[in-house]
Amino acid sequence: MRAVCLTLPTNRECAATIAAIGAEAAYAARRFGVRVHLLILDSADPATYRRHAEAVAALRAVGSGVTPGTASDAVFGTASGTASGTASGTASGTGEVVVHHLDEAAQRGFLRDVIERSGAAGPADGPLGEHLLDLMLPDAVSYGACTNRAFLLAGALGCASVHRRDSDSAYQLLDGEPVFPIEHELATLGLKAADAAAAVTEVALDPVHADKPVALVGGSFVGELSVDIGEIRELDPDAYHQVVGLWAPTGASEQERRELVADSFTGGGTDPFRHDRAVLDLPDIWRIDMCNVALDHEVYDRVPLPPATATIGSDYFLLHLVRDATLPGVVHNRHIVNYYTPERRTGAGFTAYQLRYAKFLLSMLYLYPVYSEMEAAGGALLDEANRIRADVIADSARRSAATDRAENHRRLDALDHCYRRLGGKYAEFADHLAPERARLLDEAQADIEDFALLIDAWGPLMRASKATPADRLPR
Repeated sequence: MRAVCLTLPTNRECAATIAAIGAEAAYAARRFGVRVHLLILDSADPATYRRHAEAVAALRAVGSGVTPGTASDAVFGTASGTASGTASGTASGTGEVVVHHLDEAAQRGFLRDVIERSGAAGPADGPLGEHLLDLMLPDAVSYGACTNRAFLLAGALGCASVHRRDSDSAYQLLDGEPVFPIEHELATLGLKAADAAAAVTEVALDPVHADKPVALVGGSFVGELSVDIGEIRELDPDAYHQVVGLWAPTGASEQERRELVADSFTGGGTDPFRHDRAVLDLPDIWRIDMCNVALDHEVYDRVPLPPATATIGSDYFLLHLVRDATLPGVVHNRHIVNYYTPERRTGAGFTAYQLRYAKFLLSMLYLYPVYSEMEAAGGALLDEANRIRADVIADSARRSAATDRAENHRRLDALDHCYRRLGGKYAEFADHLAPERARLLDEAQADIEDFALLIDAWGPLMRASKATPADRLPR
């Protein structure tokens, strides 16, 4: 039976999302006859973890058809990150769902074991081993690292693909039923593009790519902006233009900045889902969000995501890589509903989120040179079997670390000016940001250096993960 990993990384309360993603897993098991490993990577506090555990336990009722609109023939088993044993689902119909709910202790134990067995860093408790462990499970929020953990765990579980959702999102409804993106993901992902053509509504792909596998399937979101800066647009549209325009490449024209600002963080717009549209092509990554994406293992087996901490957008690198390497993708319109959690807008939560945005801007100094080299290389990023050449990406990331910092000084100056102009909590944030500048500049450079290091280690880590003995699989 084909196995896939539907993953939900979280560090906040999201019991309702667990129930909803459980329904999507059940749908996939029934519809496609697959084993769905529903992988919840939980970094929440202990009390919230317990509430999530209750939501996981309730998924057994979903499997028996208690919840309307879900698959009654998908059986739910659970594998708890704190329990000593595991109960796996047994298919009574065409597929099955096994739920893995792992706290950070369980994740750390798995990672330490993989690092040790990989030989990538010597002893796992040595300096390099500890550094790799920190890159995979840092103390701070890391959008890339949480997804990298899902990649390694999916390898250990024998999964052919990873399908990621987020805790602050929900599904659209059509005639009272949820609209699940996994419909398009499992219908096309991993197939040769020529074979996947029958499952989409439009083929725009150059026939020269017809024998390459579909490496990426994704949609976007409807609702609020994907980055929580909509209030800036309401307060001062010109300041919003300047703040968003700061992530344009060095040397971008004013027209290019205007186009970037108009297209940034808006997702699939506001129109609700009415009917399916799925386009097979080299993927338009501006129409894909990481809360609504699936990647074939041939991509993430070779290259991880940047493990940068407290950096919005650090998890989008593989979308660029798939497109630039001329691998086919499917972009669909089963958009997920995006919403915000209150902590982003007041107090410490506001400060933390705005710092993540500032670090996102600084990360562009080092990512743009890599993107440019990938785009120039095109199909040369692939070997004769259409597999990504990880060493090329690592070398590019390593070179980009030497980029002059002048542009990042300018970005921080402009951000300070805009936030002081906005006043109120934004001016207070500018006061907070000022003494942090040197640290943030250093961290942005260290982040790209760590990315190159992780790519170098990734092959051995993934091989060790896939060779995980049955008695060491995550429980």
